[in-house]
Amino acid sequence: MMRQVAVLSDIHGVLPALRAVLAEPEVAAADRIVLTGDIAAGPQPAEVLDLLTALGERVVWVAGNADRELVEYRRGLRTEIPDPIGPWAADALREDQVELLAGLPPTARLAVEGLGEVLFCHATPRDDEEVVLVDSRPERWTEVFDGLDEAVGTVVCGHTHMPYARLAGGRLVVNPGSIGMPYGRGGAHWALLGPGVQLRRTVFDVPAAVAGLVRDCGWEQIGPWADHYLNARSTDTDALRVFGPRDGR
Repeated sequence: MMRQVAVLSDIHGVLPALRAVLAEPEVAAADRIVLTGDIAAGPQPAEVLDLLTALGERVVWVAGNADRELVEYRRGLRTEIPDPIGPWAADALREDQVELLAGLPPTARLAVEGLGEVLFCHATPRDDEEVVLVDSRPERWTEVFDGLDEAVGTVVCGHTHMPYARLAGGRLVVNPGSIGMPYGRGGAHWALLGPGVQLRRTVFDVPAAVAGLVRDCGWEQIGPWADHYLNARSTDTDALRVFGPRDGR
């Protein structure tokens, strides 16, 4: 059983945000660091993957839809990616990194002190693009949890880039928010599990990070991209308005 687990989701290839979170004492001391998907689709994909793989077996990897899209693009299974930076990020990966992403599992399970059996996924336990939100209806949670092992008392997901913790059908559901593309509030958002749940935010020098991305990333649209996402210019209200129809409302 793990004493404490740090959950990092939706890094999206933003190296300075990832470095800031990895420098947090609680992350450095955690028994495991779980990545709940969308790890590399962003301005520094190769560098982010190299930093995380260097951490060895402490890291538990879960695939996200954006990771899958990078692999499919590189392997000729799709000709475009919804996120404009996606094709550039896919081409920036080494072949061994494409193989790494291709082999990531859709879910992972750990026993965490105080929480019991915890299932980690990207969007929902059954799909890497499905949308559930902090205010999703009880019937929606029943639907997405259909068939889930009753022993799982906590589900940790990402995908929507907005942190929350709530009960749904007797299970605790946690979304740590996004490291590299936060909606609603700036900073790098993550979660610390065990024995309870802490939703955490790491503040870092965003202007310096934007300047560094503009300097180091070769994608032609990196300036507007970095300014928009690192400064969290999409509000939580904006995001909920976009995601709401995908939640079936």
